[in-house]
Amino acid sequence: MPDESALESFPGAPDAMSAPGDAAAQPSGPAPEFRAAIEAIVYAAEEPVSVAQIASAVHGEKDAVRRALRELIAAYATDERGIEIREVAGGFKFYTKPQHHDAVRRFIKSLQPPLRLSMPALETLSVIAYKQPVTLPEIQEIRGVQAAGVIKTLLERGMITTAGRKEALGRPILYRTTKEFLMRFGLAGVDDLPSLKEFEALARAALGEDGIVPEEPGESGAVAEPEEPTVGEGVGPE
Repeated sequence: MPDESALESFPGAPDAMSAPGDAAAQPSGPAPEFRAAIEAIVYAAEEPVSVAQIASAVHGEKDAVRRALRELIAAYATDERGIEIREVAGGFKFYTKPQHHDAVRRFIKSLQPPLRLSMPALETLSVIAYKQPVTLPEIQEIRGVQAAGVIKTLLERGMITTAGRKEALGRPILYRTTKEFLMRFGLAGVDDLPSLKEFEALARAALGEDGIVPEEPGESGAVAEPEEPTVGEGVGPE
């Protein structure tokens, strides 16, 4: 095998050197080196990495990347592995398996502050998740209470962002969930949301029992709606 090909494309990724009809050049599946390179990329990525991003990095075809990802997902699904690869927010990312969350939680807490939300914040977040894009007046009509303070909390936590303005009287701001929300809750997209009744269980699993806190100061009562962020401050799900 020519050495110069190693930096251009990995085994298992079709390239110009593969002649049509050459059986030796048509592997039945991604070669170990190709699969290992993809594993390293997913591991190194701080956010879910897409098939297109991986294919560009390894100079391979998207179909070959997808096959390699399927093999990696299957390999990490065994009980001997403490981590797994999940498809989340349009990409792929390593996560610890649910059965090991208790063992890992103490370590995670030492690295970064966990996400903490009050029940009013979770209730408002659920309304936005299922009704998005939705305005503050619509949220308040559904919940029957003031929600501007909670909206401010959810914006600060990165769970929601603005989605323009509704073409209605007063042109109220529209809100939707973010990729950070999908990542925190382990969802591939908003289509993967469970039923509304199951949302609290999903939240408790994502945040942990100590992640749901009493109502925070400023979340209740009549307060001014947060101003719409400038373009680029928030990123919603694709």
